[in-house]
Amino acid sequence: MRVVDIIQNKRDGIKLTDEEIKFLLNSYKDGKVPDYQMASFLMATYFQDMTDEELVTFTMTMRDSGDIITFPDLDKFLVDKHSTGGVGDKVTVAIAPILSALGMATAKLSGKGLGHTGGTIDKFESIKNFKFSSTKEDLTKIANKTGVGLMGYSDNIVPLDKKIYALRDVVATVPSIPLIASSIMSKKLAIQSNVIILDVKVGDGAFMKTIDEARSLANRMIAIGKGANRDVKVVLSNMDEPLGYNIGNATEIIEGIEALKGNWSEDLKEVVYTIASLALKSKGVIKNLEEGYPLIDEVINSGKALQVFKEFIKESGADPAIVDDYTLLPQAKNTLEVYALNSGHIHRIKTEEIGKAAMVIGAGRETKESVLDYAVGIEILKKVGEKVEKGELIAKIFYNDPTNVENSKNMVLDAYVIDDKGIDKVKTILDIIE
Repeated sequence: MRVVDIIQNKRDGIKLTDEEIKFLLNSYKDGKVPDYQMASFLMATYFQDMTDEELVTFTMTMRDSGDIITFPDLDKFLVDKHSTGGVGDKVTVAIAPILSALGMATAKLSGKGLGHTGGTIDKFESIKNFKFSSTKEDLTKIANKTGVGLMGYSDNIVPLDKKIYALRDVVATVPSIPLIASSIMSKKLAIQSNVIILDVKVGDGAFMKTIDEARSLANRMIAIGKGANRDVKVVLSNMDEPLGYNIGNATEIIEGIEALKGNWSEDLKEVVYTIASLALKSKGVIKNLEEGYPLIDEVINSGKALQVFKEFIKESGADPAIVDDYTLLPQAKNTLEVYALNSGHIHRIKTEEIGKAAMVIGAGRETKESVLDYAVGIEILKKVGEKVEKGELIAKIFYNDPTNVENSKNMVLDAYVIDDKGIDKVKTILDIIE
């Protein structure tokens, strides 16, 4: 079997056999296939796509390149919720304790943010002394006690994905739907769960800019799940404005805690309640998503979900008193207020621009080596559909280093598209695919 023949077949749209795919990937993992040949295969895939059968084999081979994490000692219904990345996405902060309070458990690998999107690891690591589980044993121990199991990605988990993604990044094949799907699902399939719920963000602040792209990605990931005998559900949610009001790290932890106290932004609540209800439906507790809402209300109103959060923080080495005293979290020294330049209705908020405005003051990474300032962030005070007057306060920038704060302010102002005509509020949940 020759690699050049495999590349040629993919170039010409000829379906690859399981043996060809496994040979290519395993040979690349072992260093027997050079980068230039894998780059050629990736580009051929970019143009020729993959069949569902090819994609399942490709993904499972990627998954099997590293450790598989199982939880034989964890007797709970396991939910792996994953977001494709957005701005202000603090869903995990709120939903993990809710799922636990509902009698389930979260078992997921979390990532760091890069560019304009934030990462779950960064948000929790803004809490002093907080340590993510670094081993399966630690994860199982904390998940057994609290029902919340979050772990950072390890080089031992799907190492082939890391190697291929680094190559995709420099050969212009990152936007390939099958390659995105296999990258996400290889990591999801590497960890035991009863249901995988994927929150695919759609719009300006997301990697999937259109609903058609998002549906295509969703269907490919569901197909992979079926091929691997895993239950996969997908929520398509709007990222044409930041989710919630806060963009940052410590500031998003605060908004997540406030949500667990019942103080929600409407859009964050809709995403969290939808995902939690999908988990309950998958478990067989409810038949329709609406039946889940009062159950979620109950664990919020009783304080049960908030108590789970406090226990998780304590078991992770940090002080649960942060729930009642936000000054224990990193605090920015300075605040810059941003005022509307004209009157009208907010038609759009360029979400990626808001994410970049937070990144330039230190809330996000321009490169993997960038050092975060956990305290800084941006608070959005006006959202799409709302009316504003010229000179009205629309946002606050919390910063320490003044170097880029004016630049950040100008980016926020540019992000707000204000028009005389009225406009309906944006829809948060665009579609649910099961």
